[in-house]
Amino acid sequence: MNPSTSESQQRERLKTVVHASADAASALVAADIAALIRQNTAAGRPTVLGLATGSTPVRLYRELIRLHREEKLSFKKVITFNLDEYHGLPRTHPESYWRFMHEQLFNHLDLPAASINVPDGTVPRADVFASCRVYEEKIRAAGGLDLQVLGIGRTGHIGFNEPGSGRDSRTRLVTLDALTRRDAARDFLGEANVPRHAITMGVGTILDAKRIVLLAWGEAKARVVADAVEQPPSDALPASFLQGHAAVAFHVDQAAAGELTRVRDPWLVGTVTWTPAVARRAVVWLSQQVKKPVLKLLEEDYSEHGMADLLTEQGPAYGLNIRIFNEIQHTITGWPGGKPGADDTHRPERAAPHPKRVVVFSPEPSDDVLGMGGTLRRLVDQGHNVTVAYQTSGNLGVPDEEATMAAELVLELDRASAAFENPGAKFAREVRRQLGAKSAFDGDTPEIRQLKGILRRGEARASLQACGVDAARARFLDLPFYERGRYRQFQIGDADVAALVTLLREVKPHQIFATGRAADPSSVPAVCFEILRRALTQTSGDPWRAACRLWLYRGPDRNWAPAEIEMAVPFSPRELTQKIQAIYHHKSQRSQSPVFAAGLHEAWQQAEHHNRAIALSYDALGLAEYEAIEAFERDPA
Repeated sequence: MNPSTSESQQRERLKTVVHASADAASALVAADIAALIRQNTAAGRPTVLGLATGSTPVRLYRELIRLHREEKLSFKKVITFNLDEYHGLPRTHPESYWRFMHEQLFNHLDLPAASINVPDGTVPRADVFASCRVYEEKIRAAGGLDLQVLGIGRTGHIGFNEPGSGRDSRTRLVTLDALTRRDAARDFLGEANVPRHAITMGVGTILDAKRIVLLAWGEAKARVVADAVEQPPSDALPASFLQGHAAVAFHVDQAAAGELTRVRDPWLVGTVTWTPAVARRAVVWLSQQVKKPVLKLLEEDYSEHGMADLLTEQGPAYGLNIRIFNEIQHTITGWPGGKPGADDTHRPERAAPHPKRVVVFSPEPSDDVLGMGGTLRRLVDQGHNVTVAYQTSGNLGVPDEEATMAAELVLELDRASAAFENPGAKFAREVRRQLGAKSAFDGDTPEIRQLKGILRRGEARASLQACGVDAARARFLDLPFYERGRYRQFQIGDADVAALVTLLREVKPHQIFATGRAADPSSVPAVCFEILRRALTQTSGDPWRAACRLWLYRGPDRNWAPAEIEMAVPFSPRELTQKIQAIYHHKSQRSQSPVFAAGLHEAWQQAEHHNRAIALSYDALGLAEYEAIEAFERDPA
C-alpha cells in the first residue's frame, strides 16, 4: 500500500497521477523510460522492459519512436519481455501480439531481434507449461524486469490475468473471460474468431518487476481504475494486487480518473470550492445516498454526510434544495432545437432561429440512433433541417456471415431477373468467392470491405427513415483514417479533417450533436471527435460559428450522472418503441456491441435500459416521471 500525503487522495492506496490527456501522460512515461535506458547504458548494464499490447500503450510507443528518431535514444542495450499472447494464433495474424509489437514499436527502433521476447502462442497445448517455465527463466536470467508497463481491462485484468487470478500466479495458459472476448470481437471481425485461450505473465511475475506503471485512458476505464486504486486487494480484481508493490504508479487521463473520489465526490476527502457545478453534484449525490427527493433533504442529511460547510455557504437546506431542484428541472425540454416564440431564459436551447440547421455526427452507422434516436425524430418533427453525417463506413464491424447473406441476395435477384442487366452480380459473385476462401485469420479484402460498407449504408438509410429523417439528408463521409486502418490502430490525416471542414462550411449549422469526447483515444468515437475538434478549430473564425452550439451525446454503454446533464429530452412509450424499431434496422450489428451489462445482449435492449435508467434517476430526484430520457451535455467549443 502506498499511503498518500495529500488530503484529497487519502482514499487512494497507490500513487495515481491524473494528466490532462493521454498524450501528456505518455510523454511523461516515455521520458522516464528514456532516462532509465540512458542511465543503465552509461553504467554498462542492459535495461529490461516489460511491455503491454492493446490500444492503451500505442501513444507511449509512438513517443518512444520519436525519442529514438529525433533525440537519438538507442535501444541496442534494451531487452523486452511482452506480457501476453493469444494461444493458437500464427505470428502473421493481424491480431497476434507478436505482429502488433513489431508494427507498433520494434520495427522502428534499433532493438536487436535477439532481445525481443514474446510468449509463443504457437506451441502445442502439451508444451505450453514448459514454454512458460522457460519464459520465466529468461526473465530471471536477464536480471528481472526494471520496469513493467501495464494497461487495465474492464474486468480489472492486467495482462490476461482475469478475475480469480492469484497474487502469486506465474506465466501460464489462461482461459479468457467472456467480457474480454466480447471486447476483442470487433478486432477479430466476430466473437467466434476470438481465441479462447492466451499465455500471460502471472500477477506474481508482474509484481517481481522493480517498477510498475499502469496506463488507462477514457471514461470506460474510470470505474475499474477507481476500484483498483481505492478498494482492498482482491482476486476478483487482479489489478488491485498492485497495491502491494513498493514502486507502482497509475497514469490516467481525466476521463479515466472520473470515478476517483477526489474527482467525483471531492467533499468526501477534503475541503472544496463550492462552485455551482460542484454544489449541484453534491446535492444530487446526497439525494441518491439518503434515497430522498431533492426537495425533502434536511439540514441533518447534509451534516451527517460531511456537507455542513455547503449549508454554511449556500444554505439553509430548503433554499439550496429549491435552487438545485430548479436547475435540474430546467434541463428538461421537449424542444431540443428550442421552442419557437418561447421565453428561453431557463431552457437549455435558444428559441431562435427557427428552424435551425442541425448536423448530427455519427462515428459509425447506428451510433446516432443508439445515442439520440428519439431526439433525432423530435428535431425533424419540429421542423429543423437535420443532416446526419456518418463519419465512417462502419465496415469493420460487419461479420462475414452478414456480408455473405448480402452477396447471396444480389445473386438471387440476378437469377430472378435474368432478362435484366445486373452489373452488381459480377461484383457480388467475386465477393462471395473471396469470403469463401477467407480464413478466420485473414483480413478483409477491399471488395469485402466495400460490400460491408454498402450493407451498413442501407441499414443507416432505413434507420433514418424510421426516425422520420429523409434518407437524402444522410452524408456518408467514409473518412480515410478508417478505410485504411484497423480498430485501435487509427491515424488521423489532413483529408479526414478537410472532409468535416467542407461539410460544416456547407451547412453552417446552428447545432451540432456529436459523441466520443471522453472515450478511449484510440476508439472510433474518440478519433471521430478529435477530427471534429480540429475541424472546429479550423473554422473558428467563420461567421456561422458564433451562433453554433455543440451538444454531446453518449451511447448506451456510458452512464449519465444526473448532475452532468444539461439537456434532458423525455419521450413517451410510443416514441421509445419508435427508437427501438429504428435500431432494429442495423441488423448487422445485433449482438456486436462490446457492452453486455445486466444480461442485455442486443443493442436495442441496452439503449432501452439506458434511456429508462436516466428517466428513473430524474424521478428519484423528485422530478416528473417519464418513460425514457435521452441526455446531452453542452461542450464549450
